[in-house]
Amino acid sequence: MRYISTRGEAPPLGFMDVTLAGLARDGGLYVPESWPQFDRATIAGFAGRPYAELAVEVMRPFTADALADTTLARMAKEAYDTFRHPAVTPLVQVGPNTFVLELFHGPTLAFKDLAMQILARLMDQALAERGARSTIVVATSGDTGGAAVEAFRGAAQSDLFVLYPQGRVSEVQRRMMTTAEADNVHALAIEGTFDDCQAIVKGLFNDHVFRDRVNLSGVNSINFARIVAQIVYYFAAAAALGAPHRKVAFSVPTGNFGDIFAGWVAAKMGLPVDRLSIATNVNDILARTLATGTYQVRDVVATSSPSMDIQVSSNFERLLFEAGGRDPKTVRVAMASLSRAQSFTVGAKALAEMRGLFAADRASEEETAAVIRTVRREAGYLMDPHTAVAYAVAEKEPRDPTVPMIVLSTAHPAKFPDAVEAACGVRPGLPEWLGDLPRREERITVLPADQEAVARTILTHGRAAAGAGAGATA
Repeated sequence: MRYISTRGEAPPLGFMDVTLAGLARDGGLYVPESWPQFDRATIAGFAGRPYAELAVEVMRPFTADALADTTLARMAKEAYDTFRHPAVTPLVQVGPNTFVLELFHGPTLAFKDLAMQILARLMDQALAERGARSTIVVATSGDTGGAAVEAFRGAAQSDLFVLYPQGRVSEVQRRMMTTAEADNVHALAIEGTFDDCQAIVKGLFNDHVFRDRVNLSGVNSINFARIVAQIVYYFAAAAALGAPHRKVAFSVPTGNFGDIFAGWVAAKMGLPVDRLSIATNVNDILARTLATGTYQVRDVVATSSPSMDIQVSSNFERLLFEAGGRDPKTVRVAMASLSRAQSFTVGAKALAEMRGLFAADRASEEETAAVIRTVRREAGYLMDPHTAVAYAVAEKEPRDPTVPMIVLSTAHPAKFPDAVEAACGVRPGLPEWLGDLPRREERITVLPADQEAVARTILTHGRAAAGAGAGATA
């Protein structure tokens, strides 16, 4: 299995090289040269399998000969043994043919753990094979940072720098990034938005001198290994509800588009998906794009679902590439327009292709709070604001009532206690094993939204840059 860039100007790479690279050197995102396929019998056989075993089956076509099956099986078992539910990603019925897929039973109470726990092991394997050290940078709107810190803290071969928007994440999200007692972890509070953090990370990758100097790697969902790990729970949930003998629909709270793109990949691989609903809060660039064909960046609005407070959804580039007939020139033109004018137009054929599987809508703050109250009252189920956004959009979506609707729950409600309490009067508490989190000492470096300032910090504190001096630019 080889991987190509969505912009067509970087050499194809194997799986482990793609995992370490993160972003392609031409600024594009990696996708496989062709998508693997599962037949109906294989998908039917996924029902009832332990999650770690299913992960091996789904990921194997992507890792191909890069990893021995026994090595991948060991990584999956180690990764998912960190979860505190025997099913790893359990389904909970909350309405007539409506289910919540709980993705928050990992060590940081968010769906990012499902990919990050195995990604850390993949990167350790790749670095050990090369005798190399890596500098990992990650931009986060809240949950990715904590998951990365938990997965990489104490890693002998990697230093981790997490960029998050100062004052725009919840206290629990922040503390999961800033309280790790590990010298290789650095929490950088950026005075700006998530989009500013993401732009800095992309800028660092696109400075090839700096990138090579510190052996830069990324664990955002720009890293295709993250997408591969996320495909697994789409197959797990669908098979549990009768796939491939019946179709299923998913509603996904969407910010950077990585989670729902994994659902698109699952459908491409043969999973009978009736609909993928892109659920956004008032930062609704993706809903507007599907409605109008114009991707137009606006100012970010702070909401009760901060992990979705995003205007530049990086993984949309992968869908643009696929829906546009895999034409890298079209992607290059669109991304140049985005950089220059903060907008681009999706071609009519590509837009029609997207609308064939995707629906999209937004939920206001009032709608989000109303869902939290209603589901708590009627089903006795407490959900976080991101899940509530997805539930609200699922309720708006016209659908066949015989098709199960699976709402992805991406975070435990205790990560957003203020918003949940304001909506329904119930304040969710942290699990007992995280009860001391509010008392842990924090370590934070506050920086301006400036690429040069971040680069200097990495050169000062990163082991991969040791002895390189501090004169590099970014």
